[in-house]
Amino acid sequence: MCGFVGAFDLSSGGKPLADGLRDELRAQVLEMSKKIRHRGPDWSGVYTGNNAILSHERLSIVDPLSGKQPLVSDDGKLILAANGEIYNHKEIRKSFEGKYNFLTGSDCEVILPLYKEYRDSGNFAEMIEKLSGIFAFALYDSERDTYLIARDEIGVIPLYQGWDKAGRYYVASELKALEGECVTIEEFPNGSYLWSKGCHTDSESLRDSNNENTNKGDSVGISNPCGIIKPVRWYKRDWESFENVKNSPKATDEKGEIINPSVIEKVRNGLESAVKAQLMSDVPYGVLLSGGLDSSIIAAITQKFSKKRVESDSKESAWWPQLHSFAVGLEGSPDLVAAQKAAEYIGTVHHEVHFTIQEALDALPDVIYHIETYDITTVRASTPMYLLARVIKSMGIKMVLSGEGSDELFGGYLYFHKAPSAQEFHEELVRKMSKLHLYDCLRANKSLMAWGVEGRVPFLDKDFIDIAMSLNPSDKMNIRLPDGKQRMEKWILRKAFEDLLPESIAWRQKEQFSDGVGYNWIDALKKMTEEKVSDQEFARRENRFPVNPPKTKEEYYYREIYSRLFPSDSAAKCVPHEAGVACSTAKALEWDAAWKNMDEPSGRAISGVHDSAY
Repeated sequence: MCGFVGAFDLSSGGKPLADGLRDELRAQVLEMSKKIRHRGPDWSGVYTGNNAILSHERLSIVDPLSGKQPLVSDDGKLILAANGEIYNHKEIRKSFEGKYNFLTGSDCEVILPLYKEYRDSGNFAEMIEKLSGIFAFALYDSERDTYLIARDEIGVIPLYQGWDKAGRYYVASELKALEGECVTIEEFPNGSYLWSKGCHTDSESLRDSNNENTNKGDSVGISNPCGIIKPVRWYKRDWESFENVKNSPKATDEKGEIINPSVIEKVRNGLESAVKAQLMSDVPYGVLLSGGLDSSIIAAITQKFSKKRVESDSKESAWWPQLHSFAVGLEGSPDLVAAQKAAEYIGTVHHEVHFTIQEALDALPDVIYHIETYDITTVRASTPMYLLARVIKSMGIKMVLSGEGSDELFGGYLYFHKAPSAQEFHEELVRKMSKLHLYDCLRANKSLMAWGVEGRVPFLDKDFIDIAMSLNPSDKMNIRLPDGKQRMEKWILRKAFEDLLPESIAWRQKEQFSDGVGYNWIDALKKMTEEKVSDQEFARRENRFPVNPPKTKEEYYYREIYSRLFPSDSAAKCVPHEAGVACSTAKALEWDAAWKNMDEPSGRAISGVHDSAY
């Protein structure tokens, strides 16, 4: 995991590069890169070419000694700056034996020979599909003066693009690197690539495809002889349509009785494979353990494989055989109690991190600076995670596994109990998956990387996503059982792993992270922002913030901080802004008439779901 800044089309401006502009641009890129050095505190590298500059800040997880970036191909003509992890890099390396001379042990170096293989055909969708991992990268082909930019399927790894007043094109791992230098900034779409010499039809353009992942602003794009080139979607799946999953084999009948245990077994085997693949690391790692179902499952599976080094096909003992787990919360919070119980059962070396409300309030400006959003749910949940990450880093841990993505795959949020049909249920899951890059993935990545800690998310492994999203939606739904009660959310996931966890954890009701760290945290935020933002200020909010006017005083308060740090309209447009209840999309508000005028992301907005409801 790292951070990078890339500047391309250097000769786009009117001033000749021979007049020293290249040196000026190089100095500018280095200053931009310095703003994201927290993402890569271990090493800095820069490449300066005739028409491109790539600066890289490295967090060394795999091959700490020789994997410095930007990486250069064996013939010296390709330059790569990458952020992320390629979990299947060993398999890809084997396929290039005798055809490519690898210069490092870096997992990301496999992108270079893959590009060589596909650059003539231009079939980069097929090329990127071969990568299993979380990534964003910028590759410059100095021989052909072309570049390829790409981002992973879900958007676990952040990436932004921008254009300066001269029309030069930039990409960066975080928005803050572009703010002040670019007149237009956008999030680079997840699951997409941009090839500077590409020729695509309008139907291939993200802007014209009605894809929900596009930004709300006017996409600028880059120009070449084919016209304006925009990112193209490489990640497409059959399960995006309900028609392709409605007849999938069912694990249970309409009464909830198991009729096909192999479906449950497939879920278990798929997630265990994902976790094992993501344990590759040459540095100490740990697990985040909130005591909720998702993080507890990931911790339990990790413990299962942690005694052996996966890089040796589990033949050698692990370098750090004891697994450490980390939980954060206010004193006596629900998560801390549950996490301790889970850790004792799983057998991790457990660390409990307490924070006070005042400490969290004091951290808000720093949190918003690092996460680059004013979204209420994200700010609420990112603050404890940001505080936790600092402690994790202080203990020498550089990578942690986390449970993000499960609720979007299995319908874990409490509002899913109100889904009126299997089709509505599945289509909401697809919508939630398409927005993960704006919320949970953004929070997990940037909160941790603020302190140079890498977060890995096995639930969002590409192969496991296909398994989970191809399940029959009825197996995920909270169906009415013969005793009159609704089946608990994420039943199939709980059933698949109930033997690895205490019963009280395996069947613990959903707690959103910002709730579970302690209900007083959200209550304090509401109270503080209500006092800090006057009625007069709030009444004039559309004048103060014409782009995405805040809907609540809490959002207004975060927006004030955000606008001081990122003052451009482009930056404001990079933040999602839609109504919802308990983390729902706006569309799901139609499921219950009582939600029509609600706009509260906390899980406590959904009452009466469980016997132990709030």
